[in-house]
Amino acid sequence: MAYETIKYSVAEQILTITLNRPDKLNAFNATMQQELIDAFDCADKDDEIRAIIVTGEGRAFCAGADLSSGANTFDRDARRGPAKRLPDGKVDYSDPKVRDGGGQVTLRIFKSLKPVIAAVNGPAVGIGVTMQLAMDVRIASEAARFGFVFSQRGIVQEAASSWFLPRIVGIAQALEWCYTGSIFPAQEALTGRLVSKVVPPDQLLPTARALALDIAAKTAPVSIALVRQMMWRMLGADDPMEAHKIESRGLYTRGRSQDVKEGVMAFLEKRPALFKDKISSDMPDYFPWWEERAYQ
Repeated sequence: MAYETIKYSVAEQILTITLNRPDKLNAFNATMQQELIDAFDCADKDDEIRAIIVTGEGRAFCAGADLSSGANTFDRDARRGPAKRLPDGKVDYSDPKVRDGGGQVTLRIFKSLKPVIAAVNGPAVGIGVTMQLAMDVRIASEAARFGFVFSQRGIVQEAASSWFLPRIVGIAQALEWCYTGSIFPAQEALTGRLVSKVVPPDQLLPTARALALDIAAKTAPVSIALVRQMMWRMLGADDPMEAHKIESRGLYTRGRSQDVKEGVMAFLEKRPALFKDKISSDMPDYFPWWEERAYQ
């Protein structure tokens, strides 16, 4: 597929999305926003893709928002035209012009039906780090650097990171990083639980691919899609009964599937399982449950 700011490459059932503006340290702009959303749309529709790796071209993962617009970089009225106003003159915050572009990317990643691994090869600042928060596993090169720099630019965190970050690292660590806006090394990210592993630069993509291939080789795609959404969405549940309801639906519907019969027999016969159910055609009838008007 032809994109301007990213590369889209599929091999061995693994999609690698590479942020591809190396001369700009892969700085995020409106084109990259649209292309990332499109790439995840395409990945969800392709049953051959079993896992996704996101990395950066060159020496950076993503240096944050493209600041080439200068002082108006974050002025939505200046860049998109004035937002709608209500009769009393106040901003109509439902106007799409008000929406955060980085947030639209992370919300799309959040909805992904395939597991997503960030392979952080270098500096990841601002949206460069917050876009990773909706990914499932973050593996960092020793050369990686991170920064939630928003307070130092006079803005606030974006990309839904006020929801994601405290859930990943805890509220105290999240506030410390966002209060200071400091740039910190990969080892601090590991200690703070932002990343799960730090590896030498030449081992970054092989490590990420090994994990992705393990998922692709041994697991049922429909089960992985359900597990991913169940785990993420239960972070916002107010009672474990909500998890019990969804897990019961999942066990009932998947328990009757050919995938489960195959998985059990493969285990008993000590052979690799061959799962045939597809995300495109075999998701259970209660999915997506969070869109139900009256949740039972």
